[in-house]
Amino acid sequence: MTDAEKLAYLTEIINLAAIQQLPKATEHFVSDLHGEYDAFDHILRNGSGRIREKITDLFGDTLSAKEQTELCFLIYYPEELLQEKQLDDHAWQTLMEQLVTVARYTSSKYTRSKVRKALPPAFAYILEELLYQYDADFNKEAYYNAIFEQIIALDTAPLFCQELAFLIQRFVVDHLHVLGDIYDRGPAPDKIMDRLMTLPSLDIQLGNHDILWIGSYCGSLPCLANVLRIAARYGNLTLLQEGYGIDLSAAIAFSRKHYSENPAFYPRDAVDALSEEQKQDAMLLQQAFTIIQFKLEAAVIQRHPEFNMHDRLLLHLIDANRRTIHMDEDYPLINACFQTVDSKEPYRLTTDEEAVINDLMTQFHASLRLKQHLHFLAEKGTLFHLSNGNLLFHGCIPCQENGAFLPFTFGEKSYQGKELLLFFQKCMTQSLAAPHIQDDLATDMIWYLWCGEGSSLFGKKAMKTFERYFIADPATHQEQKNAYYTLREEENFCCQLLEAFGLAATGHIINGHTPVKVRKGETPIKANGRLLVIDGGLSRSYQSVTGIAGYTLLANSFGMTLAAHQSFTNRQKAIEERIDIVSQKRLVVRQSERILVAQTDIGAQLQKESTDLLTKLKQQHHQP
Repeated sequence: MTDAEKLAYLTEIINLAAIQQLPKATEHFVSDLHGEYDAFDHILRNGSGRIREKITDLFGDTLSAKEQTELCFLIYYPEELLQEKQLDDHAWQTLMEQLVTVARYTSSKYTRSKVRKALPPAFAYILEELLYQYDADFNKEAYYNAIFEQIIALDTAPLFCQELAFLIQRFVVDHLHVLGDIYDRGPAPDKIMDRLMTLPSLDIQLGNHDILWIGSYCGSLPCLANVLRIAARYGNLTLLQEGYGIDLSAAIAFSRKHYSENPAFYPRDAVDALSEEQKQDAMLLQQAFTIIQFKLEAAVIQRHPEFNMHDRLLLHLIDANRRTIHMDEDYPLINACFQTVDSKEPYRLTTDEEAVINDLMTQFHASLRLKQHLHFLAEKGTLFHLSNGNLLFHGCIPCQENGAFLPFTFGEKSYQGKELLLFFQKCMTQSLAAPHIQDDLATDMIWYLWCGEGSSLFGKKAMKTFERYFIADPATHQEQKNAYYTLREEENFCCQLLEAFGLAATGHIINGHTPVKVRKGETPIKANGRLLVIDGGLSRSYQSVTGIAGYTLLANSFGMTLAAHQSFTNRQKAIEERIDIVSQKRLVVRQSERILVAQTDIGAQLQKESTDLLTKLKQQHHQP
C-alpha cells in the first residue's frame, strides 16, 4: 500500500468518526394526506412549524412579530412573494443577509460535503462562501458586501433569495416519513406524488387507499372498481380524467344507459366545484361501479376460500323483487340500484360491464404518469419500516384479544405478525412485476389488503360497504375493529410488539390510519408514550369529528415533538392573508443528552464502514 492510499483510508476513517459526533438531523413524520395537496405542501414548506421556531430564535429580539411572519412566508412561498417585492438596494441586502443567517443556522447539523451537494448549481460557489462565513472574520467583510452588491446590480437578487428559501426548506428537515394514505377523497394526490418525487430523502409506509391504486395498476379488477366508486363518491373524477388522462366517456355512457336518479349516490365532497352534469354523472357512475365491484369481489372470494370472506357474498340473498335481502334476518333495501344483477347469476358481469372495466384497466396500464407515480410508490413503499429504534406502519398488526398475533393461512402456509406483513409485501412485488396477470394469488392478495380480516391496513373483521349503501339499520353498518386497537393502549403490549420486530422496548410505535378525535377527548399519545398516532385528519371531511387538522411528528437531537395543526384554507388565501398553519407543539420525549448521529441507524452504518476500512487497512499493512 502506498502512502497516498494509506492516507486516503485514514482520512475516510477520521471523517466517518467525526460525522458520528454531529447532532442527529430532524425527521418529519406525516400521515393520511388524503389528496390534500395544499395543506400537505404548506406543512412541508414550514417544516411543521420548525422554520418559524428558527426565525424566532434568530430574530426574536430584532424583528417584530409581523416582520417575522413576513420572513416566514417569504421562505415558504418565495415564488409568489418575491414577485411582489419592490425593494431598494439596502433592503435587498438586508433580506439576503437574513436568509443567509437562517440557512447557515438550519444547515449547522450537516457536514460541509452534504451541504455542498444540496446547493443550487448556479449559486453553489457564492452560497458556500456565505454559509461558511465566520462573523468574527472582519477581514472578509468587504468581500461579502461585494457579493451582495453584485447580486443586486445584476438583477439576480429575487432568484438568489428564492434559491436560499428552498435551501432553508431543504435543511430544516433531513428526512420525511409518510405513514400512508396519500390517495383517497382529496382532490390532488397526483400533485402530492409529484412533490414527494422531488424530495432527497423519504420513505413511505403504504396505506389502505394507496394499496387500492397499486392493486389497480397491478391488474386487480376489484381494486380498480373500488377506485372508480370512491372517486365518484367524493366528486373526484377529474383526478382520473385530467390528472392521469383516463377517458371515462365509455363508463359514463354505460352508467347513463343502465342507471337512473338515486339521491343517495350524489357525490359527498367537492360539490361546489362541480357542474350539474358532473354531479349527475358521478351519481350514475357510483351506482355502476358499486355493483361492478361486488361482482368482481365475488370472483376473488370464490377463488380463495382461505380468505374466509363468503359472508361478503350478498347479491344472491336479494329477493327477486329487489326490495328485501335475507341475511341473519330480513332487511328492506334502500337506494336500490340492482338493474344489472341477474337473480339467476347475480355475480356474472354483463357484456357491457366487462367491456367497461377492461377498457379502464387498459387505460390504467397505458397512463405514463400513473405508471410513474405507482412505481415510485411501490419502490419507496413498505407495509412497515424500522427507523432509529421506532416501528412505523399505517394501520395495525392483526392480533387476538390475548395479545398474540392472529395467524392466517395462504397457499398452505401460515403467517402472523412480521412474517405476515413480509408475505403481503412479497405479493405486491410479484404482482407489480406482472400486471397483465389478473387472477393470481399475488394480485388477489393486494385486494385482500384493502378489506380482508388479516390485513394490517384494514384492521377490521369485515368491510360493510353493501350494508352502508343499501340497509337502513345502522346496527348492520358496524365494522368490528381488530383487538390491536384496544391493546395498543397498553404499554406492555407495545413493548412486546417492538421486541417482535427486533427493536428495543424503549422504542416507539408510530401509527397513522385512525383519526384522533380530540373533540371527544382522545389523545394521540398512548401506552404511556410508547405509541403515537399521527393521523388527525388533513382531509377536511374528518375535521368536524377530530376538531383539528392533523398531527405530525418531529424527531430531532432533543427528542420527539407532536404538532397539532389548525385547518388550512387554501394556498392563495394563506399567502394573501399570511395565514400559517399554527402548530401547537407537545414534547413527547425529552432527551437528557443530545442525540448524536452515532446513536442512529446512519451512525451504525457509518461505524460499520469505519470498522471495515480499518480492518482492510490492517490487512493491507500486514501483506508482504
